[in-house]
Amino acid sequence: MDEKFCLNLKSIRRSCGLTQKQVAEALGVVESCYANWEQGRTEPNVEMLRKLGEIFQVGLDELINGD
Repeated sequence: MDEKFCLNLKSIRRSCGLTQKQVAEALGVVESCYANWEQGRTEPNVEMLRKLGEIFQVGLDELINGD
């Protein structure tokens, strides 16, 4: 997984004032699944990327590239 995405994901989550657990619950996944995305161990599928964008209220480009 792209390190930039992992850093963006963590940064955006923190700027929204959310914990990993809160985001995981909103997505309907276990906390360790979400944590693995931030750590670059696994990556979310397209559906989860869309949901992340909705939760964080950012576009996919910003989520993935930080733009």
